[in-house]
Amino acid sequence: MASIYVHIPFCESRCAYCAFYSSTYRGNKGAYLSALCKELELRRDYLSGAPIRTLYFGGGTPSLLSAEEFSQVLSCISRFYDVSSVEEFTVEVNPDDVTHDYMLSLRALGVNRISMGVQSFLAADLQVMGRRHSVEQVYAAVEAIRGAGIENLSIDLIYGLPGQTLNAWADNVAKAVALEPQHISAYSLTYEEGSKLARLAQSGTVRPVDEDSCAEMFSLLRAELSKVDYQQYEISNFSKLGKESKHNSSYWDGTPYLGVGASAHSYDGLSRQWNIANSRLYIEKMQQGADDYFELEELDLETRYNDFVLTALRTMKGMDLSRLKELYSTRLFDYCMENASKALSEGLLVEENGFLRLTEEGLFISDNVMADLMWVE
Repeated sequence: MASIYVHIPFCESRCAYCAFYSSTYRGNKGAYLSALCKELELRRDYLSGAPIRTLYFGGGTPSLLSAEEFSQVLSCISRFYDVSSVEEFTVEVNPDDVTHDYMLSLRALGVNRISMGVQSFLAADLQVMGRRHSVEQVYAAVEAIRGAGIENLSIDLIYGLPGQTLNAWADNVAKAVALEPQHISAYSLTYEEGSKLARLAQSGTVRPVDEDSCAEMFSLLRAELSKVDYQQYEISNFSKLGKESKHNSSYWDGTPYLGVGASAHSYDGLSRQWNIANSRLYIEKMQQGADDYFELEELDLETRYNDFVLTALRTMKGMDLSRLKELYSTRLFDYCMENASKALSEGLLVEENGFLRLTEEGLFISDNVMADLMWVE
C-alpha cells in the first residue's frame, strides 16, 4: 500500500506563523493544475504499482479549489494509479471556505475526511496569527461538514501564542472538545524563519511564551483530552478510537508516498525527493517536460536508521526493537540501545513488550531524547 499527497499552494492571505510554501497569487491556478496532472503522469511508476490507501490534499489552502478543479486532478490520479483500495481521502479546509453545497460536492468526489485549520476559538488569537476566518465561521463550517455527511473531522489548534495564558488555552481546549471532532492536532507555535511572527519576535514587538508555560499547556491538553477518550497516538495528534489519521501514520511507519506539486516531498523507502518550492518554475518545468524539477537524496543505512528513530519515537507505540534489528543491522541496534541507556535510567524512555517509547516526561523534551539516539559520523 502507498499514499499520495497533493500540494495546493494557493492562499487568500498569508498567516503570520506560516513557513510552508504558499502564494497569494492565483492567476496561474489553471496552469498549476495542468502541471500537477503532468507530474502525476511522469511519476506513474514511482510507487511501483502499489495500491493507494490514502489521498491527502494539503496546502496552502486546498479549499480554494472548486469541485470541478478537484475532479480534474482526481481524474488524473485515477488514470495512472490504483485507487480502488483508498480508505481515507482528506482535504484541508479553511472555515470560511466551507459551505454545505461545497461539502456535498467534495463528498460526491469521495472525500471522507476533512482537516480544518481552526487554530484558536478566540478572536484575539486569530488576529495575532493573521487568520482570515472568524470564530463564528468555525461553528458554521462544522455544521456544514456534518450536514453534508462527512463524519470524520479533524481540527488543528496552536498553543504558545504571544500573550496566551494557561486559562485561555484551557478555554480553547474545552471549546474544541465540545465540538466532538474525531481527531485533534495541536502544535506548539514555532517562530519559523521568514514568517511574520518571527520578524516581530526578533524586533521585540511580540514576546514568545516561555518553554515552561508551553509545557504546562501541553500537559493540560493531554489531561483534558484523555478525560473524554481521545487517544494520543503521536506527539501532536489525538483521536477517538479508530480515527487516527491513516495518511499521517504512513509517514511515521515508513510507508512509501508520492508528493506532487511545488515543494511536495516523496519517499520510496530508499530515497527522498522534494520538488522546487516555486509554482512558476514548477509549471515551466512541467510544460517543458524537464526532469530537474526536484532534488533527490539517496538514503544510506545510517540515514534510514535516523529516519526510523525520528518517526517511530514520535508515536505513542514507540520503536519496534525487533524491526530495528532486522532492518538496520545488529550494529545500529546496539548503538541505539547503548545511547538510550541514559534516557532509560532517567525515566525519559521505557522498554516494554519489545518497544522503546518515550515516557510522559520524555515527551516534553522529545527532540533532545531522539537526538541522543541519532547516528553521528
